[in-house]
Amino acid sequence: MKEVYTESIVLIERLHRHFLDVIKAELDRMKMDDINNVQTLILYNISSEQLTIGELTNRGYYLGSNVSYNVKKLVENGYLTQERAPHDKRSTRIKLSEKGLQICQRIDELYQRNVEMLSREMDEAELRAINKTLSQLETFWTGYINNIYKIK
Repeated sequence: MKEVYTESIVLIERLHRHFLDVIKAELDRMKMDDINNVQTLILYNISSEQLTIGELTNRGYYLGSNVSYNVKKLVENGYLTQERAPHDKRSTRIKLSEKGLQICQRIDELYQRNVEMLSREMDEAELRAINKTLSQLETFWTGYINNIYKIK
């Protein structure tokens, strides 16, 4: 079981890196050099919402990245707009600009092409089974972390 568990961890890590490479290849194809793959995923995950940087960070999608730095760069390059919250002047809310919406549309098109290609390799039921297993692993790790903090 330990060998299979370790293999799962390695595969999850590798899949994450490969997916970032997929996004990078798409950015290269689009000749976009003012944004990186992690920043692109941040935009895609914001989508049509208006969030604080804290809310974005709490989603936890950005392993090993500095969300504040990436948001600053996205604002500087015109992908995000930033506004002070009306009720708390210390807090800022971010949302996609027109440029940010356009790149999200292109990434959505990439996802659709991926889905069409992937459907030749596996069906929806197989992908749902993978998702269920990954969700179980996430639940296990979350429970482990929560229990560790309770023990201290």
